[in-house]
Amino acid sequence: MTDTDLAELLHQYQDGLDAEIAILRRLQGTASRQREATAGRDLSTLNDASDERDGLMVALVNIEGQVRPIRQRLAGVREQARRLPGYPTAVDRHREALALVSEILKTDAESVESLAAAELARRDLARAMEQGETTLAAYRRVMAATPGAALVDRRG
Repeated sequence: MTDTDLAELLHQYQDGLDAEIAILRRLQGTASRQREATAGRDLSTLNDASDERDGLMVALVNIEGQVRPIRQRLAGVREQARRLPGYPTAVDRHREALALVSEILKTDAESVESLAAAELARRDLARAMEQGETTLAAYRRVMAATPGAALVDRRG
């Protein structure tokens, strides 16, 4: 592969990475909104962010499908590509994309923790309500079994 061909391939790779980074930044914002909505139990915002995220993920997968073959070709001629002036820029963009993915995954983990905590709280509340209903039912049975029982007797 000539240096000119390789430089063009590097340029295409950088353009693809730029597009991925732009989408990843939007995903990062969406992941943050999802985390905040989860923590605040705001289902409407969570649903909106999830819909937005679905669209962004489709776009990211499409771009990655175009970038992957270029990355594989560059990997095969890495030593030759390292000599070109655009190589360090491509490496920096690749690292930036990886860092964004790591941050998004961290934010998603926090969202999952919030969802798990909310589920535990919901279960505790449901259990407390069940116990309260059981206690009220037992109290009703006791009160029904002692006719005429009142707080104050008419006699005294």
